[in-house]
Amino acid sequence: MHLLGRVRAVVKSPGVPAQAPVVAEARRRGMPVLGELELAWRCVPNEVIAVTGTNGKTTTVELLGHLHREAGLPVVVVGNVGTAYASLAAEPPAPEAVVVCEASSFQLEDAIEFAPEAAVLLNLGADHLDRHGTVAAYHAAKLRIFAGQGNDDVAVAPERLGVEDLGGCARRVCFGDSPEAELSLRAGTLWWAQEPLLRADEVRLRGPHNLRNAMAAAAAVLARGMDPDAVRAGLRTFAGVPHRLEEVAEAGGILYVNDSKATNVESTLVALRSFTQPVHVILGGQGKAQDFTPLRDAAPAAAYLIGEDAKLIAAAIGDAYPVVRCGDLEHAVAAARAAAAPGDVVLLSPACASFDQFRDFEHRGEEFARLART
Repeated sequence: MHLLGRVRAVVKSPGVPAQAPVVAEARRRGMPVLGELELAWRCVPNEVIAVTGTNGKTTTVELLGHLHREAGLPVVVVGNVGTAYASLAAEPPAPEAVVVCEASSFQLEDAIEFAPEAAVLLNLGADHLDRHGTVAAYHAAKLRIFAGQGNDDVAVAPERLGVEDLGGCARRVCFGDSPEAELSLRAGTLWWAQEPLLRADEVRLRGPHNLRNAMAAAAAVLARGMDPDAVRAGLRTFAGVPHRLEEVAEAGGILYVNDSKATNVESTLVALRSFTQPVHVILGGQGKAQDFTPLRDAAPAAAYLIGEDAKLIAAAIGDAYPVVRCGDLEHAVAAARAAAAPGDVVLLSPACASFDQFRDFEHRGEEFARLART
């Protein structure tokens, strides 16, 4: 706290809450408090495509990077997994390179003047209520991605949100099912600007939620003038990212799928909707004060519970479908394997953070893959 008398501004990590004493005192004194996203944007002059949403951010930023590479355009992908945005200040990319940036609610709540040339909102659910307090505050943080944009920028969002909900004054580009959406899904075909782009079943990513992610990414780059042929090629070839519906093993006719990055209930629900065959799902970890009752309607073949909040998840599910309390991941994989039949799926999609039993979600996913293969 005593160091505040020797500085003119405070730069805080996204993981540090606004209520931290040094941050609160700096703001009380009227000092600027910058987050990493804001600092990086001010220090790195390249054009930016920023992506936020409750689910799908990492997949979408990696897809956007893939689309740029398919089009032969220089690009740098930054975010919560991999390269930190602020690190580009020390090693600047080529001036013509586009920075594709994953933007979390933790980062966006500290945005002041952040104004990406394209801002993409994938969806809005409920998450991180232990940090933001209310769903409304969480949504307000997400929507700050649009607040600083100008007339020449692009704002991409699901059509059901309504353009009046976004804020800022950028060009609105919507994706959805109606013909009025600039990027629309009609009768199994994606359309852009009233012209067919490609069939939905040509998009390589698995699941209806990933089709929406692909639509958002395509809308962003097409609105910025990317060649539609490059977009088609990229959507046909992008296979996804690790720990997101990643097929890691198949044994005895049983498919093992690692979705360890599903750290909230909504993400797990969309993962479950990605399969038509019976699913044995592994749930649990640190629940982040979530409401687990939507899992009652998920209807997997069975759920295998691990981690800190297993008791809360079991209470929320009740008798909707079989629940097995396993304690840890090793016992959960063994129990799911024993119960599954050929043609079934064993899915790790925990709906929870991993820090009670693992270093991070990557560690959890790697351990699941190891167990699946043994």
